Formats: sequence, C-alpha cells, structure tokens
Amino acid sequence: MTTLPTRQDHLVHQQSARAHAALIGLALGDALGMPTQSMSLAQIRADHGTITGLVDAGPHQRIAAGMPAGTVTDDTEQAVLVAELLLEGDGRIDPTRFAEALIAWERAMEAKGSLDLLGPSTKTAVQRILDGVPASEAGSTGTTNGAAMRIAPVGIAVPSGDPVRLVDAVQDASRVTHDTGLGIAGASAIAAGVSAGVDGATRSEALDAAIAAAAIGAERGHWIAGADIAARTTWARGHLPTVPGEERIEAVSRLIGTSVASQESVVAALALLALDLAPWETLCTAASIGGDTDTIAAMAGAVLGAVHGPEVWPEDAVATVTTVNRLDLGPLADGLLTLRRRA
Repeated sequence: MTTLPTRQDHLVHQQSARAHAALIGLALGDALGMPTQSMSLAQIRADHGTITGLVDAGPHQRIAAGMPAGTVTDDTEQAVLVAELLLEGDGRIDPTRFAEALIAWERAMEAKGSLDLLGPSTKTAVQRILDGVPASEAGSTGTTNGAAMRIAPVGIAVPSGDPVRLVDAVQDASRVTHDTGLGIAGASAIAAGVSAGVDGATRSEALDAAIAAAAIGAERGHWIAGADIAARTTWARGHLPTVPGEERIEAVSRLIGTSVASQESVVAALALLALDLAPWETLCTAASIGGDTDTIAAMAGAVLGAVHGPEVWPEDAVATVTTVNRLDLGPLADGLLTLRRRA
C-alpha cells in the first residue's frame, strides 16, 4: 500500500529546503563579497568591474589577499559556529561558551595567518571578557553588524509567528558582543526575514517582518545613539526603486551607506531586497557596492534563500562554495528546524 504525502509532509519538506537555501545563500553572498570587502567603488571597478559571479581576490584586496574564488569569510564561519552552539545548547547559547568559541576561532584564524579576524564590536567584547568582564556584560557597546551577519541560524530555529519571542532569542544570541539597541535591531531584522521566509513568506512579507522585528529590537539592550534601522529601512524600501537602475549601486553607497555600522549595512541589504531583482543578481549587486560587501551580500542571501528556496541559486556556484570551503550545511539546517518544531 502506497502512503500519499500529507500536507504536513509537504510543509516539512518545504521548510527544510528553505532553511538549507538560507544557509547556502548566506555562504554564496559571503563568497561573492569576499574579493570586494572593505574596498571602495573605484577599487572594485578597477579590479572587477561589476561582480557577476565568483572571482578570485584582486590586487586591491588586503583582508582576503590571495583567496581563490568561492572562499567564504567570517560571516559564514561564525554563522556555522552559532548554529553549532544552538544545537549544542538545545536552542540556547551559553554566553561564556560563546565567548570561548569566538576567542578560539580568532586564534585559529591568526594561526593560519589570516587577516579576516573578529569585527570591532566582537573584538572589543572578547577583550573585555579576557580582562575579566562577565561575558553577559561584555557586549554593552557593540553596535556593528557582527551579530546580524551570523544570526540566520536563529531565524531558522525560531518560528516567525511571535516576533517578541524571536527578538528574545536574537538578544540571547547577541548579548555577548552586541547587547545594544542598534546591534539587536539589525540582527532581529535579518533573523525575522529568514524566519518569515522559512514559514513561506513572500519577499515583501519578509521585509515587513524584518522592519517590525527591528523596531522591537531597538528597544532592547543598551542605548547608543544611531539612526533607527526600522525607519531607515522603510525609507530606503520606498526610495531605492525610484532610482534609475544604473545609479542604484552609487545610491546605496552614498545615501544608505555600506560600512560595518548596523544602521548602514543591514539597511543596505534589506533595501536591495526591496528592488525585487533576481536573487543572484541581488547578491552580485551587493558584492559590487563597496564597503562591507561580504556581510551585506551574506545577509541578503540568507533572507533570499529562505524566501525563494534552493532553486534560485546557480548549481555551479553552490558546488564551488561548498567544495572550496568543505561546507556541509544540510545537517545544520535540519537540526535547527528540529529546534523550531519543538518550539
């Protein structure tokens, strides 16, 4: 007797595909932005023109000098770390364990001679921990995008139906390094976009969820002055589509900003989603805009993968990134979904 698949079976399969695609999208965006990270528009255009696919690091690239096409950076590696710690902690990340893991990760990178080390907020928090500050208090000054770049696993592990609960989980995962309204708002936006996508949201609905979660997250943690991420995203979402196509890269760079500040790079990633370009084109655009390109493209890729599923990612690019970096993201995605269903 043949058992027909049920509606629940279809939902489980769909969520599994979208969760895996979110992690793949994060890695693809990261790898596309690897050769252009921390470079100006002029340098990117001199070395690569406009990014259209995976390329080697060029002559102006300093952080990832000599890295071959498809190599990921700290965005993917730390997202994998967060996923592993969530699974290890049955859905919760112990602050001290997280701090220890970050310290170990950076020491391993230094041992390899890599310049791709901890970002400014995370570096400050880790140093404070080494100086004796409790891990739960170390992130009181972190406002950059380090929490947002690695938060996608939380979006997979926590359902989208209760945004307050989702932001609670984001704050728990961000407290060690980014326990500020800006840091939590940025991370909440990306986690909510991913979580909504896993639950079947459209791109517009995922952006709605991201903006709502950013507004909640802005009220959490320590207050530090900075532009409101929800308000800036709402403005950018409406403005960027009115800019002529050939001027959009420069508009993102000049009007929104592409630095490591959460209120720039997170907003830039979400604004690019609002253009409704093909997902691969969106990531290539993100990798071409200058500044923190690898993180902007990684955040956009995580949300787009969750929304659209694996079919939107070029098979050859997926094969290159997973092979070059020896990534096995399927089991991580499935483990995170187990936490989601239990929740």
